[in-house]
Amino acid sequence: MRDNVILTGFMGTGKTSLGKLLATRLGRPFIDIDKKIEEESKLSIPKIFERYGEEHFRELERLAVKELSERRGLVIATGGGTIKDEENLRLLKSSGVLICLTTEPEEILYRTARRGERPVLDGGGAERLETIKRLLAERKPFYDRADYHVDTTEWSPLQIVDDICKYLRQFRS
Repeated sequence: MRDNVILTGFMGTGKTSLGKLLATRLGRPFIDIDKKIEEESKLSIPKIFERYGEEHFRELERLAVKELSERRGLVIATGGGTIKDEENLRLLKSSGVLICLTTEPEEILYRTARRGERPVLDGGGAERLETIKRLLAERKPFYDRADYHVDTTEWSPLQIVDDICKYLRQFRS
């Protein structure tokens, strides 16, 4: 199998929580790119956006992707917009299997509302839902390039991990 398993998808689709479960199932280390950036910069992502802007955050993200794509045997969770960058997408796909997690926009609204600050989703209510739909449409061409897609709307976390493991079995040599 291409060594790394990379989870991508919009915020609120379950990349971090499912990534941890998947890593445990596979016996691999788990790395969340956003958490790595926060730990190394000693700032939360909303603070990075506030102080330095999105472009600075994206540069930190590019550096993290480059470093992680050179490693093997990881389960990696990307940020929701990580693969909008062509070089990030190329590096990630070359280092492993890219799995896109999806869910319905209304479910994303529900999941992100209870998780605190999301700097890319300004506003609330109907405006927030429209922002989610717009960003999903913008990112669709990038998400479509994943090797496998899993809808996380209805399934339990264990069902999703089982499905991903079933998909990954085909890469065993």
